[in-house]
Amino acid sequence: MPNNDSTLREQLVTAMSGRESQIDFDSAVKDFPPDLRGAKPAGAPHSAWQLLEHMRIAQHDILEFSRDPNHQSPKWPEGYWPSTDAPPNAKAWDATVTAFRQDARELDKLVQDTRNDLFKPFAHGDGQTLLREVLLVATHNSYHLGQVMFLKKTLTAKT
Repeated sequence: MPNNDSTLREQLVTAMSGRESQIDFDSAVKDFPPDLRGAKPAGAPHSAWQLLEHMRIAQHDILEFSRDPNHQSPKWPEGYWPSTDAPPNAKAWDATVTAFRQDARELDKLVQDTRNDLFKPFAHGDGQTLLREVLLVATHNSYHLGQVMFLKKTLTAKT
């Protein structure tokens, strides 16, 4: 008989990775042309930079909320979005990619640690559980990674 807890934890880590039914993070950001990271095609509400930095901020906030009862979230909504369409300098994109990956690994560790009850509400929250936070990360990132891929395909088709 399979261990349902272990199976659920493995499936959650996979869901957060986007490796199955969605696009994975590395595929979305790989080879995104540096000169197009701040571009917005007509009608697009966000640039790839804005989406990438938004995902990093939101994922980091969820990670810290899940492991630190004293964590203070950024002010909504402005604290979750960068103030510029383009990265502020040449190294910002890579720094955000690195930070996103590090936080994703930390979330994976939280999920895989069987000492963390997936279903127990956080004492410092309003009923949120680790399961809920991880599903939020998976769906939020999936949504925005789809937008990043759309931008990548749209912007590179014109060049």
